[in-house]
Amino acid sequence: MILYYPYIKFLLVIEQIFYNFTLNSLLILMNSKLYFLILLIFTAISLKAQETQFTHADTLRGSITPERAWWDVMRYDISVTPDFDKKYTSGLNKISYKVVQQDHPNFMQIDLQQPLVIDSIIYDKKQSLSFSREGDVYHVKTPAQKIESEHEVKIYFSGKPHEAIRAPWDGGWTFAKDEKGRPWMTVTCQGLGASIWYPNKDHQSDEPDHGASLTMRVPKDLMAVANGRMLNKTEHKDGTVSYKWGVENPISNYTIIPYIGHYKNFSEVYTGIKGDLDLNYWVLDYNLEKAKDYMPTEVHNLLNAFEYWFGPYPFYEDGYKLVETEHTGMEHQSNVSYGNWYAGGYRGRDLSGTGLGLTWDFIIIHESGHEWFGNNITTNDLADMYIHESFTNYSETLFLDYVYGEEAANDYNYGTRAGIKNDKPIIPAYDVNAQGSGDMYPKGGNMLHSIRHSMDDDKLFKNVLTGLNMTFHNQTVDGSEILEYVSEKSGYDYSKVFEQYLTTTKIPKLQLYIDAPNSKMFYKYTNIVDGFNLPLVLKGDEEKIKIIPSSEWQSVAIQHKNQYLFTPWRIERMYYIDVELLDNRD
Repeated sequence: MILYYPYIKFLLVIEQIFYNFTLNSLLILMNSKLYFLILLIFTAISLKAQETQFTHADTLRGSITPERAWWDVMRYDISVTPDFDKKYTSGLNKISYKVVQQDHPNFMQIDLQQPLVIDSIIYDKKQSLSFSREGDVYHVKTPAQKIESEHEVKIYFSGKPHEAIRAPWDGGWTFAKDEKGRPWMTVTCQGLGASIWYPNKDHQSDEPDHGASLTMRVPKDLMAVANGRMLNKTEHKDGTVSYKWGVENPISNYTIIPYIGHYKNFSEVYTGIKGDLDLNYWVLDYNLEKAKDYMPTEVHNLLNAFEYWFGPYPFYEDGYKLVETEHTGMEHQSNVSYGNWYAGGYRGRDLSGTGLGLTWDFIIIHESGHEWFGNNITTNDLADMYIHESFTNYSETLFLDYVYGEEAANDYNYGTRAGIKNDKPIIPAYDVNAQGSGDMYPKGGNMLHSIRHSMDDDKLFKNVLTGLNMTFHNQTVDGSEILEYVSEKSGYDYSKVFEQYLTTTKIPKLQLYIDAPNSKMFYKYTNIVDGFNLPLVLKGDEEKIKIIPSSEWQSVAIQHKNQYLFTPWRIERMYYIDVELLDNRD
């Protein structure tokens, strides 16, 4: 999941205005000057969203600046003390790093978003460092350091953090209350950046090689849960308790997340491809029995399906856990958040409109799919987030395929096209922390569905997916690396297919013309990028025809018994293209 609504704060205000109106009030509003004012504001927002102007701050946030390039993060050790009543936090992040450039500036870039502030920085346990602030970036003066040398900086911070307006769609801290009116706290920060709540090198390309830890100091009646395994618990004389959790694997900074509330735990062991995998479930105490009856079945089903399609769960060392939240859910590594009300679909809704989406828990399946695509394989640049979201969106279809078969999967995937807007390209600008269209979910999934059917070999397709997770295990990647791997492993150049669906809003159209007297079917693509070459394998119970249309007319011999293979709905269920039957070829 990722935030892709640029003006969410304003929109939520307007949404609330409309929500609070009765129907009669709304009719009055529509005849008022206020209605036209709101309409003008929405129009202005829409136009503004299409005219993105990138700033120097966007470059500092989204690019590998000289002050970022020379050091490689080895480990994060984060400590935080949240104050629920004051909505205040304080803490530190000990960043262990290695110098990877001989010649480099004597400054390091540390990111921490306002209104939080850095109080002090200690270098190698003894030296205080000076720093200056530029918006959400701190320029930290460092001593001379030799290449390959390793060092640490302890960064102390504090302040009233940004609060999420509607997590997880907006990032920041959430200070809420559970159903019994007791404190519950967490953070969401994908897209907005982990620097919204702690200081770090806020760029996806640099994950801590040796993992990370998160220590949370909370009142003794609360439980604090984070990524990986609990390392220790420390009770303090002031009535607080510190819980320290940690992961061994590299981890994206935005997936390091605290959950604090009245949690209860139950656990089990799953026997997977690599042996025993520890499964833990942390749920609010009043939902414990409900969770015991519901969660394990869903989790076992997802692990069975995804280990089949994608290979081993990537983080056996750190275990797998679900943690109940008040918001819908997020893909926090080995620490998946869950807020789907213990029901099928997406909080009771089927995003495909087929009914199939109600037969499984969307949040458990989708967010756990990110353990492979997003957490195991992570993109260097936010612009390539389709690698996270498109592959994970398609994991839903593959889950259905594993459980119910190919026809159900085809139906579900086709149904998700209702959510495609084709409003803008999926891939935006690079190096500025830009987010592309939300079509990276259903359109990206439909692109992969098309590629899969074009291969006409599920064993090959499965090998591509498992190979991706093995080859790029615990790595950050560029989108080009994924494309090159898919093409090389499959033995077919899909570069123009990726270009079509990711960089344009044009839906390919397959035009067909039947020359009955000569028993020929003529075909070609229109509305495509130059060189678009998606193969089409048209299959029936016994018949199969493979064609590779281009922008020029081609033909294939047909018989009466196999003409049905060219029925538009049959083709469109397998491929994200529009099919048009023509009366002539003029």
